[in-house]
Amino acid sequence: MRLPRKLTLFAAAIGVLLVYAVGGIFLRPPLALITAAGFDRPSISPNADGEDDIAVFEYSLSRPATISLSLVSLSGRRFYFRRARARQDGDYSVLFSGVVDGFALEGETVHGHIERRLIPNGDYIWELEAQAEGGSTMTASGGLLIEKGDTPLPVMSEFTISPGAFSPNQDGVADRVGVNVYLEKDVERLDVFLVGDDGLRIPISARVEERAYGEAGRHLFDYEGGIDLGVDPPPDGAYRVVALAQDKVGQRMRMEGALTIEAGGKPFAEIKPQTPGVDVAFGVLPYDETLYSDSIALGELLPLPEDDVSLAYSQQITVPLGHMLVFRMTVENYGKAPIRTSGPPPGTVYQQEQLAGSLGFFDESGVWRVGIQCETSVSSFPYRWAVGSHDMLQDVYDEASENTFHYLPAGARAVVWGAIRMTEVKARNPQNCWAGLIHEDVAISLRNNHVGMRSIMIVDPASGYSN
Repeated sequence: MRLPRKLTLFAAAIGVLLVYAVGGIFLRPPLALITAAGFDRPSISPNADGEDDIAVFEYSLSRPATISLSLVSLSGRRFYFRRARARQDGDYSVLFSGVVDGFALEGETVHGHIERRLIPNGDYIWELEAQAEGGSTMTASGGLLIEKGDTPLPVMSEFTISPGAFSPNQDGVADRVGVNVYLEKDVERLDVFLVGDDGLRIPISARVEERAYGEAGRHLFDYEGGIDLGVDPPPDGAYRVVALAQDKVGQRMRMEGALTIEAGGKPFAEIKPQTPGVDVAFGVLPYDETLYSDSIALGELLPLPEDDVSLAYSQQITVPLGHMLVFRMTVENYGKAPIRTSGPPPGTVYQQEQLAGSLGFFDESGVWRVGIQCETSVSSFPYRWAVGSHDMLQDVYDEASENTFHYLPAGARAVVWGAIRMTEVKARNPQNCWAGLIHEDVAISLRNNHVGMRSIMIVDPASGYSN
C-alpha cells in the first residue's frame, strides 16, 4: 500500500526535527545556571554624600533557582545581602548601598534589634550562589572594596509604652496609649505600628509637636484604637508595638514591646421610647423635705414612678410652685462595649437652682449621664443622673487609679428617673424642657438631644396666676 504524498512529507519533517533535537542535546550541553554576574564598579563609599554611594549588581539565570548573595571579609566573616530568594530564569539588576542583614560587631552591645546595617570598611569577596529546582548548584564570585562608610546606627535609646494595657472605648479610663521614642541621630523614616496575630500593621500616629519628623530627640506617638475617627478598634487581645528607625544610608533599627487591648469598642447608647410616641414620660409630684440633697449628703431617693399612675403624657404640664417635675425614661446600651456612668443615682431630686456639681458630681470625661434641660437653664443639661441604678451596673476596679468605676453592660437596658423641684417662676413661662443622653467631653448625638420635649407651666397657687 502506498502512503499519500502529504503524509509522507509530514513524517519526514517530524523526523528531521527529532534528529536536530537529539543532536542538540548531545552536541550542545545545557547553559550554566548562572550565565553572568558582577558589580558595575570595583568599590563604593556608602556615606550618603552622593558620590559612589551605590553599586549595581547584575546577574542572569538560565533557569529558575533560589539565590543568595553575600560578601565575605578577609577574616572569613560572611554578610548576607540576599538570602534564599526564589527567582525565575532571566536577567536581574539590584542596587547595593553597602547595607546588609543586621549584625553586631564583636563585643558590641546594642540597644534594640539591628535589622539592616552598613557593612564595615574593607575588601570583600562577593559570592552569588544559585540552587536550581533539581538540586544542582553554582557559585559566581568577585571582589568589592567598601570604603569611607563608617556611619553610626539609628539607635532608639528610649522606647516606652504606657499603659501596657488599654481599653479604647471612650470611657475616660485608659482610653489611649502613648509610645515614647528617643532618636540618637536624625533618621529618614520613623514608623511606629501595632502588629497582631494576623501580622497586619496598624499605624500609630505621632503627636503634633515642635520637633520635625525624623529629627534626633524625643518623639511621642498617641494611639486610641482609631475610635476617635468613628471606627472600631482592633479586637481585644495581645499585640506587639513595633518602632522602626531607618537612616539615609538604609540602616534600620527595631524596637518592640507588648500591648494588650481589652474591653474595646465604639460605645453606642440611646433613649428608648416609653410607649409608642412617648420617648420621655413627665409628670408632677408634691415635694418632701426628706428628698433634699446637696454636696454634703444626698437625701432619700424618689421611688420609681409607676408609668401609668404618676406620669402624664400631655403636651403641656402644669407644675405648682414648690412641686416636682418628675421624669422617667429608658436607656439602652446597644453597642459592643460597656459604657461608664457616674452619679447621682436615679431617684435623686434637684432643687431648681442646683447643678450636678452642687451635689458633688462634677463632669467626668467619658462618663455617660442622662440630663434634663429647660429653655431658661443657665448651662447645658444642668440636672444629670447615672444611666442606671446600682443593681443594673457592673463595678470595675481600676488598679492604676485605685478607683472603682460603674458600667452599664453592652446590650443592657436601664430605667432612669428623677425630679427637679420647681422653686421659681421664670420670665419665660411656659418653657420647654427636654431630656438628653450626654457622653461627657465626647458628644451629645443628635438622636439623643432634645428628646421628649414638653411645655412646662409653673404656677404659684398663692398668687393665683403665673407669669
